[in-house]
Amino acid sequence: MTIPSAEGFLQASSCLPCTAEEEREVVTALTREAEENVKDEDLRFLVSQSWWMEWQLYVGLVSYEENDSEQLPQATNRPGEIDNSKLVSAETINDSEGPELQRTLREGQDYTLVPQEVWQKLCEWYKGGPEIPRKVILEDPTRKAYIVDVYPLCLKLIDGRDNSERLIRISRKARIQELYSMVCLLLSVEQPEIFIWDYYQKSKGKMLTNFNDTLEEAQLTMDQEILLEMKLDENSSGFSTRSTSNELALIPSAPSTSSLSIAGGPTSSNGFSSGIGSSFSQGNRLRDAEDGYSSFSNGTKDDTHGLSGLHNLGNTCFMNSAIQSLVHTPPLVEYFLEDYSREINTENPLGLQGELAIAFGELLRKLWSSGRTSVAPRVFKSKLSRFAPQFSGYNQHDSQELLAFLLDGLHEDLNRVIKKPYIEAKDADGRPDNEFAEECWKYHKARNDSIIVDKFQGQYKSTLVCPVCNKISVTFDPFMYLSLPLPSTITRMITVTVFSGTGDALPMPYTVTVKKNGNCRDLTKALTDVCCLESSETLLLAEVYERRIYRYLTNPIEGLSHIKDEDILVAYRLPVDHENLFRVEILHQRADRFAVEPQFNIHRKLIGCPLVTCISNFSPGKSDIYGAVSAVLVPFVRTNAHGPDVSTVKLNGNGPSLDGIVLTDNGTTCEQDLSTSDVDDNAADELLPFQLSLTDDKGSTRSAISMDSNRGSGMVLRVLMDWSDKEHGMYKIDYMDQLPEVFRPGFMSKKTRQEAVNLFSCLDAFLKEEPLGPDDMWYCPGCKEHRQASKKLDLWRLPEILVVHLKRFSYSRYMKNKLDTFVNFPIHDLNMSKYVKQMSRGDQHPMYELYAVINHYGGLGGGHYSAYAKLVEEDNWYHFDDSHVSSVNEDEIRTSAAYVLFYQRVGGSRALANGVPFDIEMVDSLET
Repeated sequence: MTIPSAEGFLQASSCLPCTAEEEREVVTALTREAEENVKDEDLRFLVSQSWWMEWQLYVGLVSYEENDSEQLPQATNRPGEIDNSKLVSAETINDSEGPELQRTLREGQDYTLVPQEVWQKLCEWYKGGPEIPRKVILEDPTRKAYIVDVYPLCLKLIDGRDNSERLIRISRKARIQELYSMVCLLLSVEQPEIFIWDYYQKSKGKMLTNFNDTLEEAQLTMDQEILLEMKLDENSSGFSTRSTSNELALIPSAPSTSSLSIAGGPTSSNGFSSGIGSSFSQGNRLRDAEDGYSSFSNGTKDDTHGLSGLHNLGNTCFMNSAIQSLVHTPPLVEYFLEDYSREINTENPLGLQGELAIAFGELLRKLWSSGRTSVAPRVFKSKLSRFAPQFSGYNQHDSQELLAFLLDGLHEDLNRVIKKPYIEAKDADGRPDNEFAEECWKYHKARNDSIIVDKFQGQYKSTLVCPVCNKISVTFDPFMYLSLPLPSTITRMITVTVFSGTGDALPMPYTVTVKKNGNCRDLTKALTDVCCLESSETLLLAEVYERRIYRYLTNPIEGLSHIKDEDILVAYRLPVDHENLFRVEILHQRADRFAVEPQFNIHRKLIGCPLVTCISNFSPGKSDIYGAVSAVLVPFVRTNAHGPDVSTVKLNGNGPSLDGIVLTDNGTTCEQDLSTSDVDDNAADELLPFQLSLTDDKGSTRSAISMDSNRGSGMVLRVLMDWSDKEHGMYKIDYMDQLPEVFRPGFMSKKTRQEAVNLFSCLDAFLKEEPLGPDDMWYCPGCKEHRQASKKLDLWRLPEILVVHLKRFSYSRYMKNKLDTFVNFPIHDLNMSKYVKQMSRGDQHPMYELYAVINHYGGLGGGHYSAYAKLVEEDNWYHFDDSHVSSVNEDEIRTSAAYVLFYQRVGGSRALANGVPFDIEMVDSLET
C-alpha cells in the first residue's frame, strides 16, 4: 500500500502547511496502514483529546452537528501546537526517563492514541509535545489481540546493599529475565550475583526466579517495591541476612512444593486442586505472605470478622468496592466459607476452570478471618484479568462493569451443568404468560445452574410491538442486575408557538419546562396545561424549517433529545378528531408584482409560518378551500384593512367553509355561488380576496385549484398563498413570521437544572414503554423487515439478591458525562409488589433490605470508588475505602455518590396486617 505524505501534496521547497483536506488524507492513510499491519513492540503516541478533537473539526473528520455544541469549542481555525502538558505530571515533563502520566486518564476523554507515523506527521505540521510513546503488546496470541500498555508498571527498586531506591518503568508483559537485565544495567551488577524479591509492603514475598514468567504472572503491581539482594557464597544456607519488618516472611529460595498455588489456585495439570478447606492452616502461611496478608502481622487478634480492607494496587478502587460489596453478601459468605470445591466446574470453556472462583473464595476467607488487617488482592486481580483482559493493567474502570463480569465469571466457574444441552428458542404461540415464562426459566436453568443464578438472577418480560403491522413479540429473559435511568434529573425549557386551527386567536408562544430525557407526550401535556385547551381540542406538534413544516411530532414516545435549541416548534389547536378530517396546510409566498403569470414564477421565497386547519369534506371544492383559508386568517386582519368582511365566513360542521366571497369595486363583499356555470372562472379569480394554488410539501410546485373537487396526498391538502401588497395591507404577517426558537440563552435563568429523584421513579422510567433506537432496529417477523419497534419491560421474577445500578454515566461518540443527582432510596422495606408481575416464591413478599452500596465520587477522569457494607449479624454499617475501614451511621448511607445498590429479600414476617410497610423516609417522595 502506498502511503501519501506531505511531499506528495506540496513541493519540497514549499514552506506552506498542508491544507486541511491534505492533512486528513495523510493521517487517514497512515492510520489505516498502521492498524492493518500492527505487531508487537509497535509504538503508539498519546495526544491530548481536546487538541485531537480540535484538529478533527478543522480537517472535517467530525462536524459540530455530530457533537454536543455546548461542550465543543466553536472554532474551525487551524489548531495551535500540540499540548500534552495536562496528561503528565508537571514535575516530570523534563525527566530524562520521560514524563510520567497522570494516573486518572481515560482514553477517548483525556487522550487518544495515534500510530508513530501519524505522530511524526502531526509534530512536523504543528510542533509541540511533550512526546509520550507507549508500546503495543500482544495480549492474546490465539486471537491476535493487541493492546497498548499506556500505564506500564512503576516499580520501586530497593538496593539491599545501601537501602537506596530507584524507580523502574517496565511493561507488565515483560519477562522476569528482562527485569533482571534492566536492574543489572541500572546498578552495574552481574545477573549471577543477585536475587530480586517481591517486596510488597516491605515484606519479602517470593523470589523472582522463573525467568519466563511475565511480571503480570508474577503478580507484581503498580508502585510496589522489589528488593535487590546479593547472593551469598556457596557455603551459605541460602537465606538473605537482611532484616525485614516481618521475620516470618524469610522464605527459602527453593520454590514451594505446596499442592496449591497462591491463594489456593490450581497447580495440577487439570487446573484444579481439592485442598481448599486447608486454606487457613499454618502450612499455607506462605500463600498468605505472598498475598500481602498475615494474621499475625499486627501482633494482635480480635473477634471482629469481615472488617478487613483491600490495598489499592494502582487505580483498583473500582475493584475493591465491588469485592467488598460481594464479600458482605450473606449467601455468598455462607457459601464460600463452606466447602464449595465439589461445585468447581473445571470443564466449562466459558469459565477459568475454577481458578477465578477459587481466588475469590480464598480472598473472601482472608477478609472474614479474625482481625482487621488489610489484604492485597493481587492473586485475585491476576485471575480476573485472565477472565476479562480489559481489567488488566492499572487504568481506572467502571465498578459496575467489573461487577457484571465478576458475577458472570463466578457463575461459569461454579456452573453445576457440566455439559450444556442445546435448546432451540421457541415462541409463545399464544400460550399464557405464566406457562411460557416458566418454560423459559426451566430452559435457562437447564444450561445455567449455580449459586449466582440461585441468588442473583431474576427474570423479566420483554414486549416488542411493530409500529407498522402491530406484530407483538413476547420473550422472557434472565437478568443479573437492574440498570435504572435517572429520570427528571435534568429539565429543559422549550418554547413552542401555538396557532389556532379555527381562527379564534392570534399565535402565542409558550415556554414550558419538561424533562430533558422526556418524550413528546410530556411536551404535549405541558402545553395542554399552560394554554388551557378545551376538552374538544387537541394539539398537533410540528417542527418548522425554512418556512415549511419539516415534520409532525406525532409519535408520543419519541424522545425530546432530538429537538435542538435552534429548532422552531409550533403546535396547532385542532378538533380532537382531526385525524378523521381533511387537513389543509397553508404555505405563504411573496408575490412578484412584475410577473405576468405568477403561477410560473419559480424564484419566489416562502415567508411566514405554515397554518393548519381542517375541513370535513374529503373532496373539497374551491369554495371550501377559500373558506377554510379565510377563516384561519381572521386573527391576522388589520383593523384598518379594506378587504373582505370577515363576518361572511361561516363555520359549518367540523371545519370552516365559505359559500362564496367576491370583492366588489368599492371593497365590500357579496356572496355568490362560485360553482354556477354562468360565472367566468378567470373573472371569478380576479375577484377573490387572495390568490391560492395547490402545491407540494416544499412549496416548489403550483397548480390551479379545481372548482368542484381537489384531492391531496392522503388526508392532507397543501395550498400556497401569494402575498402581494394587497395581502400585506389586509393582514399583519408579523405574527406568523418572527417565531421564537426552542431555547435562546438569556440572563434570566440557566437552561437546565438539577433535581432529586427517588428509586421508584427510576424504576418507573426503566419499565416505561419506549421506542428502540435507530441503531437497534428489530426484525419484525410479520413485515419481514427491520422496524423501530416500541419496547416494554416488566419484572416477572425477582431474585433473592437484587442489585440495582443507577445509570449516572452517559456516553456518546465523543462526550461522556456524569449525573450527580441525589437518588432517595429506601434502606429498609423496599417494597417491589407494584413492579413484579409474578409471585413465584410462594408466600414470600417482594420486600428487600439494603446491605451494601458502591459509591462513586468526583468526575469520570479523577473519580474514586468506595463501598458501604452492613455486617448483618451486628446490624452495623461500615465504610470500606480501600485499606481504610471505619464505622458509619445508617443515616449517612444515602448520598448523591450512590452508584450500585445491593438489596436482600427478607421474609414475609415483616408484612403488616393491612399491607406491607414502607421506609418512613421514603413515603413523602413516592410518586402517586
